[in-house]
Amino acid sequence: MNPNQLIIDSISSSAANVFSTMLGVELPAGELCLEGPAAEPNDGVVSFIGIAGTWAGTGSLSCSPQMACRICSQLLMTESLAVNEDVLDAVAELTNMIIGSVKTDLESHLGPLGLSIPTVVFGRNFKTRSAGTTEWMSLTFDWEGDRLLVKMCLAPNEKAHVIHHVPAHTCALEI
Repeated sequence: MNPNQLIIDSISSSAANVFSTMLGVELPAGELCLEGPAAEPNDGVVSFIGIAGTWAGTGSLSCSPQMACRICSQLLMTESLAVNEDVLDAVAELTNMIIGSVKTDLESHLGPLGLSIPTVVFGRNFKTRSAGTTEWMSLTFDWEGDRLLVKMCLAPNEKAHVIHHVPAHTCALEI
């Protein structure tokens, strides 16, 4: 199967599963959009996670401040009225769950992959980009009139070194 289609299918199912399981919300199917390197300015919250291994790139989630507060309220079962540390942490955790699930789905097709910790940005009129990447696979989800964008860019990693892990019980130290 085409890697881009794998990414899109996995984003769609992962976002729906995480929203259903963690937020108790049924997320309608996302709308596919291809995004080139010149992204539009953002207003709101954007969370990024780096992906490295046999393939490398970035996974991202972005939403309005209002949706970020709703995510936090649903996830922590508390009222969040303004973007604060808890809201940013909730968006980072949601990104980690969705992109982590996508990573797990992709590993059986693309080989071993690892994730960085999420980085979250909140502000107005800012642009983001990933160096060396030309195209993002993006899905826009509508959650009760607000937009959630989940996207990923991945490319084969020409410098990848596969590390083989040896289970601890197979190693012995003789003294």
